[in-house]
This record gives sequence, C-alpha cells and structure tokens, in this order.
Amino acid sequence: MSTSISGSRTRSDEARDPDAATKPEKRSNPLTSFGAQIIYGLIIGLILGLVSRSMGDGNWLAATLTTVGSAYVGLLKVLIPPLVITAVVTSIANLRQVTDAARLAWQTLLWFAVTALAAVLVGIGVGLLIHPGRGASIDVASAADLGFVGSWSAFIQSLVPSNILGLDVRLYGSGEALEASPNFNVLQLLLISIAFGIAAVKVGKGAEPVIGFARSLLAIVQKVLWWIIRLAPIGTAALIGKAVAVYGWEAIGSLGSFVLAIYIGLAIVIGVIYPVVLKANGLSIAQFYRKVWPATSLGFATRSSMGTMPVTERTAVGALGVPRAYGSFAVPLGATTKMDGCASIYPAIAAIFVAEFYGIDLQLTDYLLIVFVSVIGSAATAGTTGAIVMLTLTLSTLGLPLEGVGLLLAVDPILDMGRTAVNVTGQALVPTVVSKREGILDEELFASDRTAASAER
Repeated sequence: MSTSISGSRTRSDEARDPDAATKPEKRSNPLTSFGAQIIYGLIIGLILGLVSRSMGDGNWLAATLTTVGSAYVGLLKVLIPPLVITAVVTSIANLRQVTDAARLAWQTLLWFAVTALAAVLVGIGVGLLIHPGRGASIDVASAADLGFVGSWSAFIQSLVPSNILGLDVRLYGSGEALEASPNFNVLQLLLISIAFGIAAVKVGKGAEPVIGFARSLLAIVQKVLWWIIRLAPIGTAALIGKAVAVYGWEAIGSLGSFVLAIYIGLAIVIGVIYPVVLKANGLSIAQFYRKVWPATSLGFATRSSMGTMPVTERTAVGALGVPRAYGSFAVPLGATTKMDGCASIYPAIAAIFVAEFYGIDLQLTDYLLIVFVSVIGSAATAGTTGAIVMLTLTLSTLGLPLEGVGLLLAVDPILDMGRTAVNVTGQALVPTVVSKREGILDEELFASDRTAASAER
C-alpha cells in the first residue's frame, strides 16, 4: 500500500514540475515566513480592535474590519465545493490499486474516536476540578429555550442529499427583512463525491476523461487557493480586530470560571494530549505545530472549521506529508465530524456547569453518557453550528434543562475561537498520525521547511 500511494504521488509531482527533484529547497527567513506573517496579523488585528473599541459603537473601523474579515472567509468557503468534489474523485481514482484503502478509513475513524475520548475526559476532569457552575451570579432570566435540539434523527436526515451539490437555503429574519443564505452541507457533498468517484472507477476507460477533467480542475482550484492563502495575514488581522471590537471581554463577567475552565481544557488537549499522540507515533512535536500553525491560527480567527478546511487540507498534504489520495478524504471528513473543541471539551464542561447551576447532581452513568455522546455523537453536528447543537444533544440526553444553553450564549463567540483552533489542529493531526502508522507519510517532506503557503501542488 505504501508503494502504491507514495509512488503515485511522486510521479504526479514530477509531472507538474519535471525539475522538482533538482531544485534546491528554499529556506525561509523565520521573521518573514508565512507563520510569522500570521502572528503579525494577529497582533495588528488586536491593536485595530482595541482602537475600534475606543472609537465607540458603529464606527467606520469596526465596519471595515467586519467587511474585510467576512470577505476573506467567503473566499475560503467558495472553494470548498470544487475542492471537495475534485479532490475526492481524484483520490478515489488514485486509490484504485490500493488494496487497504478501507483500512485507512477505519484507522481514521478509530483515531477520531481515540482523541475525542481523551478530550472529553479532559473536559470532565477540568469541570469537576473547577466547578464552573457553583456560585455563578448570572441572571437566570437570561436562560432561554433555543427552540431546537441536536438529535440523531436530524443527523440521519442530513445525510440524504436534497440536490446534487448538497446545497440548502436557510431563511433568516422576517417580513421585509427576510434574507436567504445558501449553505453547503459538506458531509452530503463528501458522500456524493465518493459515490461519483467509485462510479467513475467502476465505469473504467469510459470515465477516464471525467477523471482527467477532475485532476485538471483540482490543479486550478489549488492554484487559486494558494493565492487566497497568501491573503491569510490580512484576513486574520481583520477577523481578530472584529472579534475584539465587537465582543471585547466584558461579556465574560460572571461566567469567568466557565470561560477559564473551557480554555484550560483546550490548552491541555492542544498542549498535552496532541503532543503525547505525536510523540507516541514517532513524530516531531515542534515540526508538526510549526507547520500546522497557519491553519490553527486561521481557525481561531475565522471560528469556522469549514472555512479553514482548504488551508487544513493544503497543510496536511503540502507540508505535513500526508498523501493527497488519503488526505483529500480524511480532512473533509474531519472538518465535518472531528471536533474535539466543540464536541468533546465544550459540552462536557457546559453540562457540568448547567447541572451545578440548577443544583442537579450528576451520577456516574451521567458522566458515561457525556463520554458516549461526545465520542459518537459529534457526527450529529455535521453541517450545522457544531457547539450549540452538540450541547443541546448532550443536555437532552442527560435530561438537563435546555434553557441552560441560553446562559452561555453571551460568551460563545469568545469560546468559539479557542474551540475551532483545537478542532482544526485535530483535523490535521489524525491524517498525519494515521499516515505515519500505515507507512505512507512522506517523512522527508514532514521534516523539511516546506509550509502550506510554499507548497506549489
């Protein structure tokens, strides 16, 4: 299996650049590297956000930051459908001669579950240690029923495509203010692409023109994606500036213990659990985090695993050494179902908060249910606002008041930045670990100075 995938990858790279093998690798200056540019963007965004807050509500700077940030996220999201379709169809074609492709899929799901289990145990441990709901001074009147609950039936229904692109339209507002917002269900899009890819392989020679077209279109999409990625420092500055200008930190108030508990849990997962997994599999911790930093920081700024997915995929394949044939399947799947921040740490600590706030004692079976829902139930958030749906699913399973979700909405944007950063990091981690364990990781590329921004693939 190792030879089939890596060999295909090498021939493909040489076809794009015949002189690739003879070109010396350019070493980037750490002060001007793409990762450093992202850090500069974060710092500039923080400064602009503080300046905007000092200017009062509705100022031009806040409006500009919002416009630029939204435009950048829109640019990333617009590439998701063509990237998923072409990458998955091409990947399945490349995997035709690989007999253990099913094993890769199984290993991916297994490591999704293993890291999710570790994350939810961290969440429960931190919640029991800090007790975020005890003595909370938040007004109970702010609790409100959201009117929806995450459920397994909704997840099953979401798997059935309503059209060939997995596209739906959501309505917001009412009356003359009613707005329609198109939305891609990426899990549906992934399933549709897998079906078409398998069908193309089964058709044989007659489908070669379609597969060739998919390869060519994928190359074009990746080139445009590279241009957009280079704008990430600007997008990051705008998004962080907007977050500081709009949300600030005043909202934390009486929920300070809850916010602290969440960020401690996130820090343990990204700073302890993930490094242990990398070390146990013989991978350099420093090298992984150096290369995944642009995706992690962009996830923090955009608060969207879907919006960051193109960068995550490019990082995994172009910098970390994950074979494209496998990474093009694993990363989109992870972006819909692999959410250690939203689906493991957050619902665990939030459930403990709600139980303590309402004076409800949780038993051992309740904690086991939290673990079960977090490890298995994250798939139910696919294509939705993951954290809130996952929390309602957890609370309804435990029989806790759903109105408790309304208590936490004030600080959700602040929490969502950290949650998404952990989600994105985990979505790059698992394909890298599975590739290493299966002997298909390009370890020379992993050890190199190559980053997602410099990967001309």
